[in-house]
Amino acid sequence: MYNKNRIILQDKERDNMKNDSFGINMKQWCREHETMVTAAKATPELLREHEKKIKWLQHERLVHLIVTFMVVVVEMVALVLTVLHPELGVIPTLVMILLAVLLCFYFWHYFFLENTVQRWYKIADDLTDELETAGQGR
Repeated sequence: MYNKNRIILQDKERDNMKNDSFGINMKQWCREHETMVTAAKATPELLREHEKKIKWLQHERLVHLIVTFMVVVVEMVALVLTVLHPELGVIPTLVMILLAVLLCFYFWHYFFLENTVQRWYKIADDLTDELETAGQGR
């Protein structure tokens, strides 16, 4: 039997797979989750799911912090090489400039992750308050 809805769903899944070839779109994922949580009725299951995603986002934030720190260390090494060993030519300077650009993007993404986690903490508090008011508690 021909199921038009299933064909459309398969097409959407295929399009999503194409879009996810480099990982998920983090901003879209966070936005969709936040919209869903704030629009839904508070339930213990919703709070558990939200807290699980907070943990995922905290892990992502930690990984980005570690990577950012490592890039800063390499940036400092390139800076020292540029200043103390000018005989090395432009290579350390180019590395330093490229890493500075990379760091700008890392700081920008880390700023997004940090603010999102802070916002999600507030949403979790609101869900907890709603559940306690409704008598469902944890």
